[in-house]
Amino acid sequence: MYTRKRNLWKSIDWITILFYAMMVIAGWFSICGASYEFDNTNLFNLAARPGLQLLWIGLSVGLIFIIMMLDKDFFDIFAYLIYFIIILLLIATIFLAPEIKGSRSWLVLGPIRLQPAEFAKFATALAVAKFMSQYNFKLNTFKNFIITLLLIFLPVICILLQKETGSALVYLAFFLVLYREGMSGKVLLIGFCAVLFFVTNMKFSEATVGITPIGELLVTIMILVITTLLTLSAGAKKYFMYSICGITAFAFLSGYLISLLIPVNFFWIGMGIILLLCCYLFYEAIHSWTMKYALIAFFALSSLLFLFSIEYVFNNVLEPHQQVRIKVSLGLEDDPSGAGYNVNQSKIAIGSGGMTGKGFLNGTQTKLKYVPEQDTDFIFCTVGEEQGFIGSSLVIILFGAFIVRLILLAERQETDFARIYGYSVASIFLFHLIINIGMVLGLTPVIGIPLPFFSYGGSSLWGFTFLLFIFLRLDSLRKER
Repeated sequence: MYTRKRNLWKSIDWITILFYAMMVIAGWFSICGASYEFDNTNLFNLAARPGLQLLWIGLSVGLIFIIMMLDKDFFDIFAYLIYFIIILLLIATIFLAPEIKGSRSWLVLGPIRLQPAEFAKFATALAVAKFMSQYNFKLNTFKNFIITLLLIFLPVICILLQKETGSALVYLAFFLVLYREGMSGKVLLIGFCAVLFFVTNMKFSEATVGITPIGELLVTIMILVITTLLTLSAGAKKYFMYSICGITAFAFLSGYLISLLIPVNFFWIGMGIILLLCCYLFYEAIHSWTMKYALIAFFALSSLLFLFSIEYVFNNVLEPHQQVRIKVSLGLEDDPSGAGYNVNQSKIAIGSGGMTGKGFLNGTQTKLKYVPEQDTDFIFCTVGEEQGFIGSSLVIILFGAFIVRLILLAERQETDFARIYGYSVASIFLFHLIINIGMVLGLTPVIGIPLPFFSYGGSSLWGFTFLLFIFLRLDSLRKER
């Protein structure tokens, strides 16, 4: 037993643990800077957030030892059970959690508050890895793909019912894992196109030229270009490209000449060309008995339907505060005292840090509490103000190196279970990093997700610690075998 434990600690990837320690320590100092109060200078006081975070860090070390001491097959054997327990907690949270800041995501157990959504990430990663690592698994079969999506989206539905949209969006990171494991890149293309079409249409939703809505026209042109390129990649003849270009040029030129006499909606011209192209694709699909042309036509028609649904979804599905956040992010509204307040104050704090920053505990924007949630979701603004551009860049580089390390570890795994779980871990950290920093800089809508190991909170720190060290335990098995 002693020899086995000694070999275990030798087989752990200490480079990743060093990254973890550096981020946790840097995060604690950032929380100190964000939570510092002039009348309470004791950073170790358990009544203040720095002291509490230090307590969570100490307990995390205990969790790490427990994880590393578990049997080597524990997570493989009990993956589904862990997932089931967390799903039950998520469902219980919907009905039992009190409403805090508009959401029901925290279970209150006396003095302790837990957010099950933070633990659902590693539980979902375990369940997905368990299912996809079964013998002779093929992701491209319809049944396997649907079951995998159900495993991913079941916690998403539960979290959405808690009104925690930000935490639910994190699960989109699993599509990177599916892509690594054989999912067609066309699925990612569809997702990218959906975001591109939505943003473009919303950005130019109020712009018109004559009676032509610019947003809808631009999206129509994008659909036409992408559909044409997909058709060419599917093996269409060269004359097809010339024909489409000729028809498009003739149609828009004719529309322009007619517009000199009567108003013309060029959006309808673009849509007509797409429908004509779809007719050609369906003809080719029947003529050559090739489904790929029909699928391309289906993509074009679905894109048009999606375009028509954007306005309805935005006005009737999204919550009012979500609508405002998107409009502020796209520059459609300027709400410096409302939805845009957090981002504006965050930008001011980061900009005031300059190149080298104001120094530890010397930030003015954060000390005067101008930035709401500055020790949780907006913790990066504290880094920018106190450590400046250099410190902020080092934090981003540290995260980048950490994620690259996780990918390298995932690639060297000897089992499908460990590899898939490892890619899930890397993808989740990558999503958090991009969205959180993008949110603080005003590049993405404010959706409220923490920066791993930096944002204050026991649930967040423990959730990420579980996520990471389960993978390190799986990785250590390489050298134990």
